Amino acid sequence: MHPSPNHGERRGGARPDLIVIHYTAMATAAEARVRLCDPSAEVSAHWLIAEDGTAEALVPEEARAWHAGAGAWGSVTDVNSRSVGIELANTGDAPFPERQMAALERLLSDVMARHGIPQERVIAHSDMAPGRKRDPGPRFDWRRLALSGLSVWPGQGDPEAPLVPSLRSFGYPEAPPETLLAAFRLRFRPWARGPEAPEDRALAHDLARRFPVDVGVTTS
Repeated sequence: MHPSPNHGERRGGARPDLIVIHYTAMATAAEARVRLCDPSAEVSAHWLIAEDGTAEALVPEEARAWHAGAGAWGSVTDVNSRSVGIELANTGDAPFPERQMAALERLLSDVMARHGIPQERVIAHSDMAPGRKRDPGPRFDWRRLALSGLSVWPGQGDPEAPLVPSLRSFGYPEAPPETLLAAFRLRFRPWARGPEAPEDRALAHDLARRFPVDVGVTTS
């Protein structure tokens, strides 16, 4: 373990019920570790997974790491107090290696089991901070995680359902419609371009229907 000093107590006795996945946007895991453990940087994460699949614990999961920043998911506005943050060593424009993805799958399974976190509450940094963050980016394989029960993937819903209400019901925070569309596509349709389409509405409606945010979750 390479402990980071950049953490504190989870506010209000909160416990983690979200997992937020990031990329480091740095050249190597070693460089990212230095920054995540630098007191002057004031950033951290609970876990860092290197390109070769080495997973390092930087902050104890019972503590509040400083990885999420401003943003929200459903009713949760202090995401740092309610989440476990996982950083993947990646520049942001490169594929995620097989060993790294396999290590992430093992870690997600463990963290979800430890804290009773359901698959729909494994989210991207870009989900909770649309327009501000893009990680883990368009090259991250969310469908692979969903096939292992470690996240979710949409099926076909109603192509006439209004997009923004569906996205808000799934968990996305308040933002301009074009910002929400871009964040949704970044995760679920990274190849899509142009204005809102029926396929966007159908997929978002299915997510909202099957995984309404905050159901069975304490919202304080």
